Amino acid sequence: MLRKIVLLAISLVVAGVLASCSALEGDGRHLTPLSGATKSRLAAMGSSPQAAMMIRIFKEESALEVWKQTAGGSYKLFQTYEICTWSGELGPKFYEGDRQAPEGFYTITPGLMNPNSNYYLAFNLGFPNRYDRTHGRTGSHLMVHGACSSAGCYAMEDEQIAEIYALARESFTGGNRSFEVQIFPFRMTPDNMAKHQSSEHIDFWNNIKQGYDYFEVASTPPAWDVCDGRYVFRQPSAVNATASMAGSCQAVVADPTIVSAFQARQSADAAAIQSAIVQLADAEAAAAEAEQRRLNAEAEMAARGEAINNAVDGFFGTLFSPLDALAPSQPETAPQGTPQG
Repeated sequence: MLRKIVLLAISLVVAGVLASCSALEGDGRHLTPLSGATKSRLAAMGSSPQAAMMIRIFKEESALEVWKQTAGGSYKLFQTYEICTWSGELGPKFYEGDRQAPEGFYTITPGLMNPNSNYYLAFNLGFPNRYDRTHGRTGSHLMVHGACSSAGCYAMEDEQIAEIYALARESFTGGNRSFEVQIFPFRMTPDNMAKHQSSEHIDFWNNIKQGYDYFEVASTPPAWDVCDGRYVFRQPSAVNATASMAGSCQAVVADPTIVSAFQARQSADAAAIQSAIVQLADAEAAAAEAEQRRLNAEAEMAARGEAINNAVDGFFGTLFSPLDALAPSQPETAPQGTPQG
């Protein structure tokens, strides 16, 4: 009888543990399949759920892009999602507790996926990466997650993170060992770069723009490393790329076609940035001149109004001054003690 009671108690404990695990895993939301519509859209663009993927995030635009690899090897934009909220301001994360969402290049492996997140679903960005550690930056639990609440993270609506999570899950199922997340302060256009030239982060942004430009010209995400404290980028299949980066810290190591296109884009953007800087300076000067003219006009009107008021006061003062002579005079009062006549 005692043995039965003990076995029953053990069974209840095991059942409780299993129930706790089930509760921890929630309702299996991390296993929610992609919709038929999503699969059809992937097929229409020449991709599949199991194909490789990449994510780009733009803070200023509050946009998260999912790119999928096509049968031809290049990547195409699958979907742009609006980021519900992100923490901090433009610029990289520096230290634990600064409530700043990071910027840079992050490699997401299956171990960084979090199906049990308190924020619906999530994946960890893996901050700090090698670049961050090189610069002594600290922080932990930097995520892309649901629940639309952020403290150093990128928060999505639950329905959005569910689809993004499923896309990543299926990509891993297809044999891909990781996917890349590229995080930028804004779309790295010449106009935006010119607008932010005075930022303390401009050198860092010029550096990560090289990775942005690589993807723009190659239509495939670069592999990245760190050399002399800077991001360096290479074609994943480039031969002796590591040795080349270690030797000279080239901006891009890739086949001649990609390097040529990259250099052409960099040169064109540099010229466009300088032109945009001049245009911004001219616009600011014109705005300052217009503001000064407005202030001068207001001052002139105020002075004119004051002069008119003074003239009116002077006119009426002169007009009524003769009446003072007609006012009855007051009898003189004899000094006290003086005899009266």
